[in-house]
Amino acid sequence: MAFTAQDVKALREKTGVGMMECKKALVEADGDMDKAIDFLRERGLAAAQKKASRIAAEGVVLPYFDEATKKGVVVEVNSETDFVAKNEKFMGFVEGVAKTILANDPADVEALKEEKFNGTDRTVTETLNDLVLSIGENMKIRRFERMEGIVSTYIHAGGSVGVMVGFEVADESKAADAEFIAMGKNIAMQIAAMNPAYLDEAHVPADVIEHEQSILAAQMKEDPKMASKPEAVLAKIAAGKMGKYYKENCLVEQEFVRGDVFQGSVKGYVDSVAKSLGTDIKIKDYIRMMKGEGLEKREENFAEEIAKQING
Repeated sequence: MAFTAQDVKALREKTGVGMMECKKALVEADGDMDKAIDFLRERGLAAAQKKASRIAAEGVVLPYFDEATKKGVVVEVNSETDFVAKNEKFMGFVEGVAKTILANDPADVEALKEEKFNGTDRTVTETLNDLVLSIGENMKIRRFERMEGIVSTYIHAGGSVGVMVGFEVADESKAADAEFIAMGKNIAMQIAAMNPAYLDEAHVPADVIEHEQSILAAQMKEDPKMASKPEAVLAKIAAGKMGKYYKENCLVEQEFVRGDVFQGSVKGYVDSVAKSLGTDIKIKDYIRMMKGEGLEKREENFAEEIAKQING
């Protein structure tokens, strides 16, 4: 598989490794980007453990929870500019979309578009088209995920990141306690800030564990002190080192970011609040969405744009 100078540049942006090393990695990987990243990681050259998402599109992510029905949804609606995302009409539409989802339980975005928009006789598509005509900018509903039960939410930076986290509480009356409410928000903030890949060790797929162990084994082979050790010994050491991977990538194993509140892991923090409230608390699940995650943003050359306008 051939590769271009742009591929070398992209690999450098993903890993922070020098151009020559990136080129060598792509040669070794026959142009495969993922294999090239693994090649660099095996040699300890790339610190990144996953490709960074390209954050591009404007708009907002809104976590919305209805206390009466104990149902929640996190929805992303995109717009062309950040200016429109701060518009009251736009935000009203996004909240209406969230309420429509909870009321009608559509299967997906396409089904949602055909539902009657919250409190009206017009469909979601018709309402969106009205808004586009009113504001003069293209918008679209991109995605949504739902959650039920005892839930905490967090919105970061006006909707750039939205989080919803669900809990299992043995004594559900304790969920109304101020200490529990503060804990829920802190956990949601942890998820927003640290972006854990998995809830806990049990949720890490077997193929991911196998892949990470192979990377660790390859890294140790590059270490002169490890090179002479038998394969079986290397495998055991690699398995032991997986603890660090879990601590970085699993929510409950992560170091709790608010050291001013609690020193230790996220699980330790939740357990301490549970003990204080006299009940059992467990993080059940979470949703984290980042605005524009994975979308390509049109790169604009403003000098060219102005020249086009002048030239008619």
